[in-house]
Amino acid sequence: MLTNPAALELREELTRRRFLRGGGSFAASVALASLLGAGEKGGGSLDVPHFAPRAKRVISLFMSGGPSQVDLFDDKPLLRKLNGKPMPKEIIGNHEFAMIKSGKPLVKGSPFKLRPQGKSGTVVSELLPRLSKVADEIAVVRSLHTDTFNHDPAVTMMNTGFVTFGKPSMGAWLSWGLGSENSDLPAYTVLVSGVKLQPLLTNYWGSGFLPSRHQGVQFRSKGDPVLFLSNPPGVDPEVRRQQLDLIGWMNNRHFDRIGDPEIRTRIEAFELGYRMQSSVPGLMDISKEPRSVHELYGTKPGQVSFSNNCLLARRLVEQGVRCVQLYHTGWDQHATIEKDHRRQCAAVDQGAAALLVDLKARGLLEETLVIWGGEFGRTPMAQGGGSNYGRDHHPYGFSAWMAGGGIKPGVTYGTTDDFGYFAAENKVHVHDLHATILHCLGVDHKRLVHRFQGRDFRLTDVHGKVVRGLLA
Repeated sequence: MLTNPAALELREELTRRRFLRGGGSFAASVALASLLGAGEKGGGSLDVPHFAPRAKRVISLFMSGGPSQVDLFDDKPLLRKLNGKPMPKEIIGNHEFAMIKSGKPLVKGSPFKLRPQGKSGTVVSELLPRLSKVADEIAVVRSLHTDTFNHDPAVTMMNTGFVTFGKPSMGAWLSWGLGSENSDLPAYTVLVSGVKLQPLLTNYWGSGFLPSRHQGVQFRSKGDPVLFLSNPPGVDPEVRRQQLDLIGWMNNRHFDRIGDPEIRTRIEAFELGYRMQSSVPGLMDISKEPRSVHELYGTKPGQVSFSNNCLLARRLVEQGVRCVQLYHTGWDQHATIEKDHRRQCAAVDQGAAALLVDLKARGLLEETLVIWGGEFGRTPMAQGGGSNYGRDHHPYGFSAWMAGGGIKPGVTYGTTDDFGYFAAENKVHVHDLHATILHCLGVDHKRLVHRFQGRDFRLTDVHGKVVRGLLA
């Protein structure tokens, strides 16, 4: 091993250059390398969990683009009363908007009916009829707020706690801190569905400055479950085994000469990839699920859909995956929001509700924390006019819901003002949301710390408080 400081610095620089040159093949290797941390119980200086957890795992249902809080969970009669009139200047102040350019944007009341549901009286839109039936299982947070109104920094903020790139995602922190319950699967997996209106960047589920094995591994519900996993045509398992033995021998010799830690990662990644060729396809094949399960979720094997991904999420957490994140794109609706929100809600309503029902029936909901929401909400003012109006990005007060895993069911936490513009009572910042998620998993957000470039970092940066009112 190299011990001279100058040699170590040179090795780190060579490793960095190798990464920058590597392209897709290196990315594929890293995706498999993230599986190597499975079973690793923490990587920080303190043992975790710090106290008895209520949840063992997390399923994040991420609505990329920003759902409208005033059309889904936060009914505002005043908006209907003032529909078409200018939003008061004292409300919007000098705020900039992503797309609204008018100095006097017009109030827009929701065209949809939002009614109290279940014994709890939780308000849910008519666009989510199946979720309405399980309203007593969820806790709606109406007072979320964040730091930016543009998509990329806002999604980055919601997933990493920072608006700038390069920080670990929440799933990576959980992988690093808690590891996986299954040594044959990654601690953190990602599934994607929806209408692609804006790009999904891999840094949203990246490992940042944590070891690369903690980044999210994207699984696919159609085709090869993990890219670059299958053997090329004409290569059978025996030939592949011989190839890996030869590659491993050469890589070990190379490691002995230069001591690059990524060489060890590559060796182990190849070995685990070889084992995954038989273990992962069966896990990702939902065709053998009973008809009753497909009817519950509305799933169709072989298709890419949010419902299919919800069923896969249940199968993954059953097998011990720590964090499963489902991205459903298409919520960025600057025009025709009435039509498009109907489409989006129809795509996610059954799967999300079925996931809660299924987890509860299997005894998994109590130890699985489910979160639904986007990077921000949408303005209570219209963007454009007539039937083709939309709503702009809105970071000042929006809604999400949580269920299971230590969360109090059937509650509504926090409020926005009468216009649905600002979080008003019991405000919940993104840092507070992250602190609460970690608390449910038995982690003190102030103690899950990684030192990088001379500074201690954590998911909540130097902020965040646990929202006690959401805890069961």
